[in-house]
Amino acid sequence: MKNILLKNAVSDNREIAGDSILIEDNRIAKIFGADESFQIGETIDLNKLQVYAGFIDIHNHGAVGVDVNTATADDLRKVSRFLATEGVTAWLPTFVPDRAENYRKVIDAIDEVMATQDDEQSEPAARVLGVHYEGVFANEKMCGALRPEFFKTFINGDEIDEIPMLKATNAIHLTTLAPEIEGGIELIKELKKRNWIASIGHTRADVETLNKAFEAGASHITHLFNAMTGVHHREVGVAGWALGNEEISCEIIADGIHVAPPMLKFAYRNKTAMNLALVSDSVAPTGLGDGDFELWNEKISVINGKTRNERGSIAGSVITMLDAVKMMLSLGIAPEEVSRMASFVPAKVLGIEKDYGTIETGKRADLVAMDKAGNVRMTIVGGRVAFTDM
Repeated sequence: MKNILLKNAVSDNREIAGDSILIEDNRIAKIFGADESFQIGETIDLNKLQVYAGFIDIHNHGAVGVDVNTATADDLRKVSRFLATEGVTAWLPTFVPDRAENYRKVIDAIDEVMATQDDEQSEPAARVLGVHYEGVFANEKMCGALRPEFFKTFINGDEIDEIPMLKATNAIHLTTLAPEIEGGIELIKELKKRNWIASIGHTRADVETLNKAFEAGASHITHLFNAMTGVHHREVGVAGWALGNEEISCEIIADGIHVAPPMLKFAYRNKTAMNLALVSDSVAPTGLGDGDFELWNEKISVINGKTRNERGSIAGSVITMLDAVKMMLSLGIAPEEVSRMASFVPAKVLGIEKDYGTIETGKRADLVAMDKAGNVRMTIVGGRVAFTDM
């Protein structure tokens, strides 16, 4: 891979100590000031664009007409290219509950993408990091837009074996579950043994069960406030428990629809930028505008950026991580704080923060440069330009 020097990258993101970033191979080799001269193969002048660590989307069901549940390898690459235009440098394709044979087809496709995405001859795009199974082990009374006919419990201990794993080295497996289902706590323990990440969601668990889930190894919350019991002054609810536990990280859909803007700010103030992860929860119509679409064997409508299925439930979002970033910035939250929520916290949840999530020497060169209007002008994935509008 060729080396690149990014000049004039100073921004109000305080993670950057200088105004130039040297990329060698796929890593950040040095960050230094304008007074230092450097000989390098390629120089890109960013003209004072704001530079952030690349966004990491850990909850994404698809975009640009592609549904993860039916995606081929080429479909996934299509989504990855689109996400790069939105500042996303890594993502977790996310399933809704489905048949095991459908899972296997897409798992094979994810493996194919992961096996080739770092080849120099491949087109640079947002990296696929693994898979997120949302709601396979969920509470039917909190199903949201999920399909309860495919829900499972953990009775015999072998139900997890019916869910296919990726073959790719270092592939991440995350699953959203309700700890109150039959065998839920034992399921969390088994997932931890297998190095899977257990996230609590689509749940109405009581505090005692939530505490047991945390002790068993579940320390993350899927889309805070949505598909869970809320906060009440006489009943803390799942959301209240998550807000009150400093060791719990939470993801949140910052579209202003799933969660009202004042509540977004409340969650940020409570969890801080070190424990709140932005996610898109995007679905296949993302990037296609308003209209009627077929998704998960039912019709959904998108009107003014809001999804609705035939049962009257919100059916995911049609935002990207860039939209979530813009929303949080519009609430007056400092850029460096928003950067942490879009990059560092997702990396921490996935256990990859040593390589991802901040702009530091030695880390992967996954970067996004934005203008003052919030437009992505360049996305770099692993030291290669995946998108440019310069």
